Amino acid sequence: MHNEKIVFFDIDGTLLDHDKNIPASTRESLKTLTNNGVHVAIATGRAPFMFADLREDLGIDTFISFNGQYVKHQDKVVVTNPLSRDEITALEEEARKNGHPMVFLDHEAMMTNHHDHPHIIKSMDDLKMHYPGYDPSYYHDREIYQALLFCESKEETGYRNAYGNLDFIRWHDYSMDVIPPGGSKARGIEAMINHLGFKRENTYAFGDALNDIEMLKFAGTGIAMGNGYEEVKKVADIITDPVDQDGIKKGLKKVGLL
Repeated sequence: MHNEKIVFFDIDGTLLDHDKNIPASTRESLKTLTNNGVHVAIATGRAPFMFADLREDLGIDTFISFNGQYVKHQDKVVVTNPLSRDEITALEEEARKNGHPMVFLDHEAMMTNHHDHPHIIKSMDDLKMHYPGYDPSYYHDREIYQALLFCESKEETGYRNAYGNLDFIRWHDYSMDVIPPGGSKARGIEAMINHLGFKRENTYAFGDALNDIEMLKFAGTGIAMGNGYEEVKKVADIITDPVDQDGIKKGLKKVGLL
């Protein structure tokens, strides 16, 4: 193992502001990190195809996607952890009975089992993403790394109780990520640093949302964005300013990387 450092950044609410733009100070900071020999990586709940343009724009070739289920460094897939087809089939049948639509994602595309549902429309609009394609059988013969279940928080308890072999992570008022049990950005980061030979104490992670909690706790230094959830701030080593107030730049300065 060596003493090189690596920083993992969440995307929404961390690299991107509320309008899904990259603040100029963030862009400048990432360039400085790279020039200084610090490795820069992305750790997100998004699918790879959802942030391909962002990776190209920022020159980042190392990422954790699907909350740790699909991990890639340059051209090498480091680890994959697809959902159980039996589990996702049972969940889809139950959700359909309850009138709750789903979206299924692999590393190439996302497909839904509902043509036009307001919860999907709102969730995708907030991500600045287009409505998924329609293919109810998409998960039948592909490795699905993450699904989205669209229901309100008051309706989620039954799913959590009935499907103990799946993890549910709420990311929107109308939607939850569905991933394999124990899956998290933290596991993805662990796989990545083991692959690269980095020490855990030389890892840094920035995040703002509930699916960042495990990552911030696992990293050598966890930095919560000022715009983040209170639960996230409680587990962080450092709290920086909001993303649109130079939060990334200030956080990197606080930990001595700038």
